Amino acid sequence: MIFKKGIKRSLPVIMLISVLLMSFQDAQAKVKLPSVFSDNMVFQQKTKAAVWGKADPGKTITISTTWSRARYTSKADGLGNWKIMVATPSYGGPYAMTISDGDPLILMNVLIGEVWICSGQSNMEMPLAGWGKINNYEQEVAAAKYPSIRLLQVDHVTSNVPSSDAQVANLGWKPCIPQYVADFSSVAYFFAKEIYEKKGIPIGLIHTSWGGTPAEAWMSSEALSQFPYFNQQLEALKNSSPESDAQQMVAWQKTIDDKDKGYVQGKTQWAVKDYDDSSWATMPIGTGWENSVLPDFDGVVWLRKKVEIPASFTNKDLKISLGTIDDNDITYFNGEQIGETIGYDRQRMYTIPAHLVKKGFAEITIRVFDGMGGGGVVAKNEELYLATADGTRIALTGDWKYKVGINLKEVAPAPISSSGSGRPTVLYNNMIHPFLQFAVRGVIWYQGESNADRATQYRELFPALINDWRKKWNLGDLPFYFVQLANFKKADTIPGPSAWAELRDAQFGVLKLKNTGMAVAIDIGDANDIHPKNKQEVGHRLALIALAKTYGVATAYSGPLYRSYQIIGDKIRIEFDLADGLKIASGKSLLGFTIAGADQKFYSAQAIIVDNHIEVISENVKQPIAVRYGWEDNPSLNLTNKSNLPASPFRTDNWPGITK
Repeated sequence: MIFKKGIKRSLPVIMLISVLLMSFQDAQAKVKLPSVFSDNMVFQQKTKAAVWGKADPGKTITISTTWSRARYTSKADGLGNWKIMVATPSYGGPYAMTISDGDPLILMNVLIGEVWICSGQSNMEMPLAGWGKINNYEQEVAAAKYPSIRLLQVDHVTSNVPSSDAQVANLGWKPCIPQYVADFSSVAYFFAKEIYEKKGIPIGLIHTSWGGTPAEAWMSSEALSQFPYFNQQLEALKNSSPESDAQQMVAWQKTIDDKDKGYVQGKTQWAVKDYDDSSWATMPIGTGWENSVLPDFDGVVWLRKKVEIPASFTNKDLKISLGTIDDNDITYFNGEQIGETIGYDRQRMYTIPAHLVKKGFAEITIRVFDGMGGGGVVAKNEELYLATADGTRIALTGDWKYKVGINLKEVAPAPISSSGSGRPTVLYNNMIHPFLQFAVRGVIWYQGESNADRATQYRELFPALINDWRKKWNLGDLPFYFVQLANFKKADTIPGPSAWAELRDAQFGVLKLKNTGMAVAIDIGDANDIHPKNKQEVGHRLALIALAKTYGVATAYSGPLYRSYQIIGDKIRIEFDLADGLKIASGKSLLGFTIAGADQKFYSAQAIIVDNHIEVISENVKQPIAVRYGWEDNPSLNLTNKSNLPASPFRTDNWPGITK
């Protein structure tokens, strides 16, 4: 066990732990604990930490620890429930905790430190390795040897009603070592790593996120009751059943297949060998189609590519690697189906049987279904290939032929499944509610992509979520630090409406709540990937906020944040918070500013730094009323301050947007 500065160890403590082990190694405890309690866990420091569980009704429960001489007792109620508040000291360890109803249960290798909830959707979920493969992931995983950082990975399970316990991976808490960190949240890891290196305090990370999920799935029914928009869905939860939902989903999927032009009477016609695809258009593989040839498209697209098979491959099993596909695929080789996978985060690696492999040209066909956002084969070039057992490869990169099978706008929306992760409350119920009694320091959050089309609603929904969690945890203004959506999609050349810009603006508005902080990521996204790989910088920026606002470290933690504006003739003056050292990050002039008059039509504008504010002007707008900055899906921006962190996109107007 390696500890950094300030972590307390002592020979008597270690001896006491050994004695406890020898005394009780054959005992079998009757006390039942929730999954948040296990060996290797972290308790929040300097607090009254709740410990709870189940026992036989009427049993007396006793808790003792090696960090204190205090003993705590309580009795299980008529249902066997009990809870004891245990005082925790300043950070340190390792310690042991004994919980006994006559038969003791011992938690070993316990640390006292700082516990953070890490939640959101896929950009929080994105692991270092696995489907994530962040920048330099192999080196990062190998170097992740921080046993004083502890990891609790919550499994993906929904519930229609609040649950008392959550399912977790790896039988509970684990130390941060390569074996366990590879499939853990990269943002959460880099956040904890920086705080630990700066403060030397053990960090416990409870990672509870789920890709592709909207904010309402993470909120309680009480919080959502103030939004009439969700009334019908909340009512449907009460009456849903797996059987009826499965029937509806099967019927909806049959509708998709029946209308898919790639099928005729239930059989594929676009995957058959020697099919004439000469009239098909082409698209680049390895990037989402919404960023290339099919903007804002959800549905089925068929992809085809001819590949020349050398004689040396004949009658040999081949592997075909397609990386990740957003969302689902069925893959064919010379008209024969060779694989099918459901899920945007699954690696595709299929076997082509030897009897199908002949010298000459072969045809690979992929039927891709995308239900929302993104869409297509989004793998890296090195993940796209055919290969023999000895490793000889044929690359599958470049352009593929494509044709649309069906646009989802042609059919009714998919039915809401009783097990679907996007339904209101179902993730709160099973992935947040079980932890509400557990003392934590704060929350980090990365979510919003799934609410972008309802960004106007998010202006109220997101603060309601924060207030909901704070009320339920009953820890006052619990620190809540979040990531603003990164730049994504094709860059625009002309200023225009943007749902993603509206969502970022809704996130910016949440900073009005106490004890919140926003990591701006507008400069570290990826036009072609909704899951940008630079998660090191995201974690760093969240850590800067926590270090400054929670841990009292004197450090710059944010770029400029818009405060107010003033119209001065044909110019508009913009004032900022955190305006010390306003400067241009790169280039000679400020980018990303637009200005509009009463007609609400925005034009590109010139902006200059004057002392600690900015003046914006355009010859196209003689009587300006409003300014916007970075109001695009994927803007090019360069305003910063002494922190060298990017300024947040903003607007001075409150005009209705496209998500109203």
